[in-house]
Amino acid sequence: MTTARPFFSVALAAGFAAVLHLAASPARAEAVPDVDTSLAGNYLAARLASSERDSDAAVTYLRNLMKLDARNDEIVERTFFAMLMDGEIDDAMKLADRMVKADRTHRIARLALSVRAIKKAHYQTARTNLALSVRGPIGDLTATLLAAWTFYGSGNTKGAVELIDRLEGPDWYVPLKELHAGLMLDAAGQKKEAGKRLEQAMKIDPGSLRAIDAYARWASRNESIDAALAAYASFDRQLPNHPVVLAAIKELKAGKTLPPLVKTAQEGSSEVLYGLGSTVGRQGGEDLALVYLQLAIWLYPEHPFASLTLADLYEQLKQPAKAIEVYESVPDTSPLKRNAEVQLAVNLDAADKFNDARAHLDKMIAADPKDIEAIVALGKIQQARKMFSDCAATYSKAIALIPEPKKGNWALFYFRGICNERSKNWPAAEADLKKALELNPDQPHVLNYLGYSWVDQGINLDQGVEMIRKAAKLRPDDGPIVDSLGWAYYRLGRYDEAVVELERAIELMPQDPVINDHLGDAYWKVGRKLEAGFQWAHARDLKPEPDDMTKIVQKIDKGLDAVDQPAPVRKAEDTQKGG
Repeated sequence: MTTARPFFSVALAAGFAAVLHLAASPARAEAVPDVDTSLAGNYLAARLASSERDSDAAVTYLRNLMKLDARNDEIVERTFFAMLMDGEIDDAMKLADRMVKADRTHRIARLALSVRAIKKAHYQTARTNLALSVRGPIGDLTATLLAAWTFYGSGNTKGAVELIDRLEGPDWYVPLKELHAGLMLDAAGQKKEAGKRLEQAMKIDPGSLRAIDAYARWASRNESIDAALAAYASFDRQLPNHPVVLAAIKELKAGKTLPPLVKTAQEGSSEVLYGLGSTVGRQGGEDLALVYLQLAIWLYPEHPFASLTLADLYEQLKQPAKAIEVYESVPDTSPLKRNAEVQLAVNLDAADKFNDARAHLDKMIAADPKDIEAIVALGKIQQARKMFSDCAATYSKAIALIPEPKKGNWALFYFRGICNERSKNWPAAEADLKKALELNPDQPHVLNYLGYSWVDQGINLDQGVEMIRKAAKLRPDDGPIVDSLGWAYYRLGRYDEAVVELERAIELMPQDPVINDHLGDAYWKVGRKLEAGFQWAHARDLKPEPDDMTKIVQKIDKGLDAVDQPAPVRKAEDTQKGG
């Protein structure tokens, strides 16, 4: 399967996680309520909208607050941040000018003003703003890289690279330092030094598409087409069929060389903001990521990844309407357009527009019946909506497009197996799950699903339990898998062992209603009836599925014996012995 979601680098994740402490927020409100005319009403509404990252509503309320209390610096600052996160950059810049008069070293205001100066090629002004900003681990890296690009823009490539090399910091600085030094040198035509830096960036962070792409582009012009193809092949082994890589390979095989990844100071600065915003957003710093990505797009709207990364972040924040707007803006000429169209449909479904999502994907599939990404996306939507017969048929279409399934295709058989099992077609489900395991023998989710299905049916019990144990060993922190092991012991009548595993599952996922319900049943079976009632009450309060809710309430009122339960499973030989 193709995975074309935008990303910057997996190697930087741990470093960013260590310095980010920004809290997650609930999903955004879907509509802006009527605007209150009072100061208190707008203030409270703005705070609520900001906490939910509903930037449209936040900006509306904050603009009203500014009209009501124009001299309040806190309101100005909140409005500035909301505008940045919402992409209203021009208006935010006006507030940044005002903010630095009140707080000379305000980091984000100075960052915004430096970006404005870079866009206008006022490089000394940009450096002045960066020098005045308050620093921290991310701020140091951001300011240094941006300042370096201003030196490059001023024609001082040597000074730019020296500035980067002088920056000291944690290990996660290194791949970005090497990449941007290499990009500057390549753009400046300093071939030998550029190659050294870009090759080093690629070696340090082989999971970074931007590092691979930058080096391969340099290699196509300065070494050979084969060297460039080899670099892309190394990435393709990690993430097959990325559209950017496929587009580059097509150009290379046509005998063409590839231009530098970055050519101007504006593009390079946008790359800095995109790279940091992309990684920060995946480590809990969504607010800062929104600011960085919006500034990256404002500075260089044609950046190939910034828009899709912004849309990906909106998905993470459960703001499908915002994500759809961004996906619609991706130009038809982009290699990522197809991926954007697929994700647009996914977000239509997330916005509860299933018919629109299905129609969009059906149109894509009709235009290209071999578009496996669109087919799989439709299957996942149908599966999430419990249209199990439909999703099994859809996954079959995707599987039919793969003449010789390989390890990377295991998920298609796994998903189809789930749909077949939920459609009461166990023979087909079992065949799919076995095929998924044949392709990827140590895949814990497949081991768990097939093993538990066998245990639940009273067949292949020893093998089934062993498979679940293996899955739990491979994923000891996976609550659902540990729950499966506990529930398998329960179904086998091994209640003491069930309690041990289910208690461990609860520690991993304390807010899961199913696991709480299971633990309650196990407690009842070992005579801990008071604790059983507590677990069932907790499961009830966690809003389980309606059918489960009915049984849980009955157990709370009358005990486990009042509810129909599946009989403990036994081996065939035990049954023959009358066990």
